[in-house]
Amino acid sequence: MKSNDLKPGMALDIDGQLWICTKTEHVKPGKGPAFVQAKLKNVQTGQNVEKRLRTSEDVNQVNLDRREMEYLYSDGSGAVFMDSESYEQATIPEDVLGDALLYIKPNTPVVGLVYQGNVVSIDLPAAVDLEVTDTPPGIKGATATNQLKEATLETGLKTRVPPFIANGQVVRVSTEDGSYLSRVTGE
Repeated sequence: MKSNDLKPGMALDIDGQLWICTKTEHVKPGKGPAFVQAKLKNVQTGQNVEKRLRTSEDVNQVNLDRREMEYLYSDGSGAVFMDSESYEQATIPEDVLGDALLYIKPNTPVVGLVYQGNVVSIDLPAAVDLEVTDTPPGIKGATATNQLKEATLETGLKTRVPPFIANGQVVRVSTEDGSYLSRVTGE
């Protein structure tokens, strides 16, 4: 596979180790050839690296099994997920998952990425709905459109929300950067 076709969520074999691509950016500088800037995460160690690849460079893609799983809980050994078909439980170390746990609540269905029978990572949806647990009250009469205030969500994620958002409301946030997208009304 050419590095130009690399997308987040794909798995690569680099020097005999399994890496998951978490972000890609296609760069076309004014001078010199175009390249792909990729953020990769080592599945075994949890190490994050940025790698610059020429667009014509070949990379070894590894096919991962995608299984429907449910996040159950976290404990000292990591996050516990249950396979929705076989009901087997798998524990993934929290350092391998990184910030992914800030976007999912217990009993939330996710897609587990499985390699050689082991769950190595999870695939998050583009956006999730979370309840606001702590935010200061809005300033009355504040009409500036770019004014945002700090809010803590039910999973511990901190984000910035508009002044009209109050405690107990549900907001939609992006799993890519944790930014506020919209208020969720009537489910």
